[in-house]
Amino acid sequence: MARWRLRLSKNEASENRRYSKGSYGIVKLAYNEEDDTHYAMKILSKKKLLKKAGMFGRLPPRKEGRPSPTLTHPLQRVYREIAILKKLDHPNVVKLVEVLDDPVEDHLYLVFELLERGQVLEVPTEKPLTVDQAWTYFRDVVLGIEYLHYQRIIHRDIKPANLLLSESGRVQIADLGVCNEFDGSDAFLSNTAGTPAFTAPEALGDNKSAFSGKGTDIWSMGITLYAFVYGQVPFYDNNIIGLYSKIRHEPVRFPDSPAIPEQLKDLIRKMLVKDPSKRITLPEIKEHPWVTKDGQCPLPTEEENCHLVEVTEEEVAKVITSIPKLDTLILIKHMLKKHSFQRVIALEAHAKSTCELNQTGMLSMLVQEISVEIGIIRSGSLISKFNRINIFG
Repeated sequence: MARWRLRLSKNEASENRRYSKGSYGIVKLAYNEEDDTHYAMKILSKKKLLKKAGMFGRLPPRKEGRPSPTLTHPLQRVYREIAILKKLDHPNVVKLVEVLDDPVEDHLYLVFELLERGQVLEVPTEKPLTVDQAWTYFRDVVLGIEYLHYQRIIHRDIKPANLLLSESGRVQIADLGVCNEFDGSDAFLSNTAGTPAFTAPEALGDNKSAFSGKGTDIWSMGITLYAFVYGQVPFYDNNIIGLYSKIRHEPVRFPDSPAIPEQLKDLIRKMLVKDPSKRITLPEIKEHPWVTKDGQCPLPTEEENCHLVEVTEEEVAKVITSIPKLDTLILIKHMLKKHSFQRVIALEAHAKSTCELNQTGMLSMLVQEISVEIGIIRSGSLISKFNRINIFG
């Protein structure tokens, strides 16, 4: 049986507090001792997923003369979309490896491959990418987003932090959400999502009318491309209301330094058109002179880049590994950077040798030796290959 550890990074103390208030989801570092591999584990709230999907466990009223609707699990649509995510297979999309569900708790755990080279760029920065680097990475993003849109999936949170580098230097799109699938040729959204500085202006309107999901991804890609070459976002304000006002009303402006080609400026302008009906589309981006170097470096066609992922009812039924009584949760409220993880792991080993486990697997431990406040709430065992999870954070 595999042992899994989830480790808290130095910046996750505040994230942990936000999660405790019921945030949509956070990502933690997971280590599988069986294959000596690190993974990224995204922890989701099933209640949040149901709310986002517009499902609250109530069936529509029965109409006269019509048969009663078939009872299905309230999370059935969520599971179907997870089954699709799990079957996604593209060099520019991070792979979903496993999904764990605790039927008696609110948590859903999505295990993704971990790209240890990290995000393409931290924004803001005084050391942006070169134009050549931006060209290479942006073409990867275009192909990844085209593949997701082909699967009828809107990302809704494209930004440099969600673009990770593989060992070969290829960009892979991460942090895929659930309940972002659409029917037909486009999603028509009516609510905001994602990161404020990357939010499209149509998502900030007062009338709350539906808007194009694909268009919002194009806008976020434009903000991302701008950040690639300038190290900052084009619209910024310390006040969220001021930021939204600038996004909706101010034109994009280009600093004098660093100097970038006019073709690149043209592409960014077209991606950041306020009116989504006039904004450049993904097929048009693929043929833009800056992207193709005036036709010398064409991107693969949609047919070459994409294949449609389909799932069966059997695959949907098997996509989730159900873990009854998944009661493992370890919270670290504060960790000194210099002590890092090794000290915590050593303490855990010491605690195991000196403390007794009760019948529910709860570990009683009192640590006073170091300036790390550790609250061990529960410790339990998992079935299947995820035999044990210790959540640090």
